[in-house]
Amino acid sequence: MSVYEKQSSLASPNPRSSSSPASSRSASASDPAPFGGHSVGSQGERNISSVEKENGENVQPATVNGSHSSFVSGQASLAPEGDIEATRKLSRIYTGTQQDLEKVTVDYTDCPAMGGGRPFPPALPPKDIYEVTYDGPDDPLHPFNWSTKKKTWLSVWLCIDCFSIAMGSSIFSNAVEQICEIYHVIPVVAILGVALYVLGFAASPIIYAPLSELYGRRGVLVISSFGFAIFHFAVATAKDLQTIMICRFFAGFIGAAPLAVVPAAFSDIFDTTYRGKVIALFALGVFVGPILGPVMGSYIVQHTTWRWLEYVTACFASFVFVGVFLWFDETHHATILVTKASELRKKSGNWGIRAAHEDIELSISEIAEKTITRPIYMLLVEPILFFITLYNSFVYGILYLMLEAYPIVFVEGYGLKKNGELPYISIIVGMFICGAYIWFCENAYLRRVKEHGGLVPEARLYPMVGSAFIFPIGILWFCWTGNYHNKIHWACPTIAGGFTGFGLIGIFLPCLNYIIESYLMLAASAVAANTFMRSAFGACFPLFAGYMFHNMGTNWAGLLIGLFAVALIPFPFLFLKYGKRIRVKSKYAYSG
Repeated sequence: MSVYEKQSSLASPNPRSSSSPASSRSASASDPAPFGGHSVGSQGERNISSVEKENGENVQPATVNGSHSSFVSGQASLAPEGDIEATRKLSRIYTGTQQDLEKVTVDYTDCPAMGGGRPFPPALPPKDIYEVTYDGPDDPLHPFNWSTKKKTWLSVWLCIDCFSIAMGSSIFSNAVEQICEIYHVIPVVAILGVALYVLGFAASPIIYAPLSELYGRRGVLVISSFGFAIFHFAVATAKDLQTIMICRFFAGFIGAAPLAVVPAAFSDIFDTTYRGKVIALFALGVFVGPILGPVMGSYIVQHTTWRWLEYVTACFASFVFVGVFLWFDETHHATILVTKASELRKKSGNWGIRAAHEDIELSISEIAEKTITRPIYMLLVEPILFFITLYNSFVYGILYLMLEAYPIVFVEGYGLKKNGELPYISIIVGMFICGAYIWFCENAYLRRVKEHGGLVPEARLYPMVGSAFIFPIGILWFCWTGNYHNKIHWACPTIAGGFTGFGLIGIFLPCLNYIIESYLMLAASAVAANTFMRSAFGACFPLFAGYMFHNMGTNWAGLLIGLFAVALIPFPFLFLKYGKRIRVKSKYAYSG
């Protein structure tokens, strides 16, 4: 007896009387296979074999007169009583549900009748024949095969989206002085507007990234962009400090989806040849945004109130939302097939057509347990993800620490009251120089991939080797020269910012590429774990930066930070040597 027969016989109101031996004998193996010529008996044997393998049981298919029975005219053959337990296991495997059928207490023979005097319908043929897939490697539906024009257009909007989110985090730093005067608070309280925003970055990607793997990238990004604009308008119109801080947090929380989803979307669209280059654009958006925000904001607050910082950000976010809504197509490969299956069902009228991704049935508790908590679990158990993210997070924290250090050096020290934010531009210049350097290094990486015959994640770390030394040099140069503003010209610490910017991108981008290629099948979750930790660092560093630089002095505070940066220099060397060994032993990582 096949698995389909067993299911139907058990679904019958009274399997002992629903068929007779004569009807069973008439359905012998020599009869033509039902359902368009597909043999259900052989499929049933395969399913039974899978049960034997899984459960260690010797389950024999039921036979009638030495041959496997099949359905004829909707009649089901008898299921021996000894097969009831096996059938429950078979049903669980066949349907793909996660319900434990062994706990069901109601007997299958208690099923209600179909109604209208109708017999139970025959079982369905195998689901595999109705599963939609891509039509070969050159299928134009697959994102890898989209036109260069379409890929470029999508990438531009994704990078603009990331830039707007990152810029919104730091532009509020220009409001600190006015917030202190209006609401009579100390600066560290006003800086919470920045810290809470970045803290929102830490919380939400853990939710957004796994959901994008379940339901696709487009819906997550559209909802995020819309919520981001709404909450910035809420901050701009807030009447009290509590509302400002709460709405700033939710602006970061809801708007942070691109930080985790965009790298995964790029891995959907681009293969190894171009992925590293477009990730470089993403990294520039994430890092240039927080640095350019204060430069733009300084000119806004000079002529208007702090509220226009939020109005400008909200208007720009609204523009980005419209662009993402209109022009960003779904890139998640499995979700595209779900859409294809839905379209085929509507046009063909065949409700059996399906995509494999549609078989995923998760409850809210399962989503929380298996998807939302997965990034945190991976962060805790995966050495590569944890230590690379730790280095990445320190660098990201320094980025936001500089938002407090630069005003201390250039405004308080050098007295640049109106244009104190212009030295930030040197950091941006250093970032773009490093971005061009890493873009150039892509050709060397691709040669290694070709020689190896596949991905070489550790080769992504080579540009990081030099940057690991340049980064502490930039920090120490800036802090020790900036401390002696009476003796050293302001241009000297400004130039140091170029080295710091080079190190920021030179460490962050190879780390991100390494994480994505090490955990390619779970890229969104791995990037979400990275975003969680680095955003937590970014939220905390500005809170103690002012106290540290004022109490320790710019030079000694810089020395402390520089020593931490020096202590992290061995990380790229260690993973260049031992990274592959660690990946081979990993449950989640690419082992090639």
